[in-house]
Amino acid sequence: ISIIPIVKVVSALFVHIFFIVFTIVLYTCYGFYPSACTIQILYYTFCTFMFVLALDYFTCAINVFFRDLTQLINIILQIGVWMTPIMWNIEAMKISPRIVTLLELNPMYYVVQGYRNTLIEKSWFWTMPRQTLYFWILVAILLGISSVVFRRLKVHFADVL
Repeated sequence: ISIIPIVKVVSALFVHIFFIVFTIVLYTCYGFYPSACTIQILYYTFCTFMFVLALDYFTCAINVFFRDLTQLINIILQIGVWMTPIMWNIEAMKISPRIVTLLELNPMYYVVQGYRNTLIEKSWFWTMPRQTLYFWILVAILLGISSVVFRRLKVHFADVL
């Protein structure tokens, strides 16, 4: 039972890798050629994997007991996607510094900005030490809480299911 969330994340990782390859090909067509910096895409993929795994363990454990929670999780994830600068660049917008700080608290901001910095800016992840530290501390806390919740609730899964 403990590896089911990992299997789910790994299966989604194949789709993610396909789209990364597609993006690199597309960027190459537009003149943004791969460089030595492109290797850190593996790092940002690992960052994504760990963050999603932390969320997955928590939501899997809770969702067994509260089936309707799936709709709430979908709404929260939708809001999270729109607050992540995937289709918009935060530096190009005229936004209050307070709002920028609030948007940077989203852990996926680090990953998306990292992919953007890798593919377009050709800059390394250690040029953002504050954001790197914040991301990994948050992921460690989430993973710790999620694994404790999952471990404590998994003994009751058979009774509920």
